[in-house]
Amino acid sequence: MKKILVTGSSGLIGSEVCVHFAGLGWQVHGVDNNQRAVFFGPQGDTRWNQSRLSEQLGGGFVHHELDIRDRQGVQALLKDVKPDAIVHTAAQPSHDRAAAIPFDDFDTNAVGTLNLLEAVRQACPESPFVHMSTNKVYGDKPNTIDLVELETRWDYADPAYADGIAETFSIDQSKHSLFGASKVASDVMVQEYGRYFGIPTCCLRGGCLTGPNHSGVELHGFLSYLVKCNLEGKQYNVFGYKGKQVRDNIHSHDVAAFISAFIAAPRQGEVYNLGGGRANSCSIWEAFKIAEKFSGREQVHAYVDENRAGDHICYISNLAKMKEHYPNWDITISLEETIRQIVVANQERMALAR
Repeated sequence: MKKILVTGSSGLIGSEVCVHFAGLGWQVHGVDNNQRAVFFGPQGDTRWNQSRLSEQLGGGFVHHELDIRDRQGVQALLKDVKPDAIVHTAAQPSHDRAAAIPFDDFDTNAVGTLNLLEAVRQACPESPFVHMSTNKVYGDKPNTIDLVELETRWDYADPAYADGIAETFSIDQSKHSLFGASKVASDVMVQEYGRYFGIPTCCLRGGCLTGPNHSGVELHGFLSYLVKCNLEGKQYNVFGYKGKQVRDNIHSHDVAAFISAFIAAPRQGEVYNLGGGRANSCSIWEAFKIAEKFSGREQVHAYVDENRAGDHICYISNLAKMKEHYPNWDITISLEETIRQIVVANQERMALAR
């Protein structure tokens, strides 16, 4: 039986990957220590998702309570498990939070990734290594693209970006936030272990990764947190850019499907911009309307006339390279269906909590 090791296994993407590969008959080893609750408080707690995996996958899932900053622990685990593939989703994921905890952020995102890469090189260098990077490695450079203001969103005025931002876009000389900088370090290191040591690796520079199993908080988890605010009648704060800032959103199911495609036919040191593309893009105002459609509740919100530092005004992922390398992969879940699922999942969790 093949074995896969998934870090951040209780998170949105990690848990989706666990379920996907368990369904393929793989033995799943999950690594998670609920650090999200430390970073974001009780609302970020993911123990419920860990319990869900244990119940749903049974003996096909083995949980390892391990911090990826523990270098010796990581090396021992990789040596013991010797997985056939590694999917690294564990991270400090908020560019706002990083400024308050710079050492925790860098040690988790950069050093933790290096710990894993070196352990893989020593224990199983032939195993594909998939790293969840972020579009924040581009810093605020996307904001230098000429934009046009439409009624409910910003959009690219330059036709060269009609299909979004490609992997050739520069990551240099821009404001990243400390989170973006620590993810640049991990991103480049993953590429280097692929090119220098010949390990099959890829970096997935994610846009807004979302889905019904996301523990969204204000500092991370755009759609999940927006829906949660909608259902609870809680104020959602819109930070700058007239609320017309655009994100492309991809369901965690489609993320797991691409990871599976890469692992089945891996390449060395690759980089992919992973998002929902133009079809799954929306502004905050547009997201409000879709959430209201499925919840039947008006979105309570307030506008803060100051954008987050380094925040993107408009970001849409160009999916051409992904589709060229893996032509059998495509987006299968629409933006509206994604938001509908998030609404239903949150309604169910709220009902259970009563």
